[in-house]
Amino acid sequence: MMNRTVLASADGGRRRTTVLLAGPAALRWPAARWAVTVLAVAGAAMLVWSGVIHLMLWDDGYRDISVIGPLFLVQGAGSILIAVAVVVFRRVLLLAAGAVTLAATAAGLLLSAHIGLFGYRESLAVPYANLSLVVEAAGAGMLAAAALVIVAARSGPWRPAARI
Repeated sequence: MMNRTVLASADGGRRRTTVLLAGPAALRWPAARWAVTVLAVAGAAMLVWSGVIHLMLWDDGYRDISVIGPLFLVQGAGSILIAVAVVVFRRVLLLAAGAVTLAATAAGLLLSAHIGLFGYRESLAVPYANLSLVVEAAGAGMLAAAALVIVAARSGPWRPAARI
């Protein structure tokens, strides 16, 4: 016989999975659904923009930099793929993945500029550095906000009543 701790743990895992897979359709108010959709699409556009910047830089010569070059290629292609998934599905997990991708990309640039990364030191004076930081910060904020709206609506006191 299972004890209550195990049952509570199993139920909590299911609840977390349900929240991670939730999308705007689960929201009660049309304005909240629209807000999530607008934030998701705008954040996805920022993911594409960041990806394109990295692909352009990779093509302009970053491909020849050990470790950094392949990372630029992966970031560029990966960001565009995540953006497409965000627009198509708009699930919390994808919104969070996009936000983390953009935040990590910005953090990587800042680390590279101030400390160095994988033996390479970047400058914020290079083309697209400041633009990419703005795009990545804005996109991460938009995607995180969209995810938080869904999570808050599903777990707050205003969540819809359970169906019988």
